[in-house]
Amino acid sequence: MTVDRTDEEILGALQRNGRASYAEVGQQVGLSAPAVKRRVDRLRADGVIRGFTALVDPAVLGWATEAYVEVFCAGNVSPDGLRRTLESIPEVVDACTVTGEADALVHLRAGDIRHMETVLERVRRDRRVDHTRSVIVLSRLVERAAP
Repeated sequence: MTVDRTDEEILGALQRNGRASYAEVGQQVGLSAPAVKRRVDRLRADGVIRGFTALVDPAVLGWATEAYVEVFCAGNVSPDGLRRTLESIPEVVDACTVTGEADALVHLRAGDIRHMETVLERVRRDRRVDHTRSVIVLSRLVERAAP
C-alpha cells in the first residue's frame, strides 16, 4: 500500500469535510472528480480509509462530563481481556495500553458526575482491575482529527 502526496491531500480534504463531493475534493488537489473517486476507492480497498462518520457534539446528546482514567491491573493482564471489558461499557470513548505505572488509559464520557461515578464503578468491578486514578476534563483546549 503506497500513499503519495496527492493521496495525503485527498485524505486531508476528506478529514476537513467528509461530505465533500469528488469534484470539490478534486478542485482542492488538482484532479478531476473521476480521478479522485478512483483514488478514494483504492484508499478504501487498501484499508487506509476505514469508514466515514459524523462528528456529533457529545454535550448536545447530554454527555457533557469527560474523564481520563488510568487503569491499574492486578497481575499480568492481556490487552484482549481488558479490551473485552472496556468495549462492553458504552461510556468508554477510547482506550489504550500505555507505558508507565498504569496498564491502560481510558477516555470516558458521561452525563454528569453521578453517571461518571457509576461508570468508574463498572470499570473497577472487573476482577482484573486493581484500582484506577481519574482526572475530570474541565475544558477542551485542542481537538482535531488525526493527521
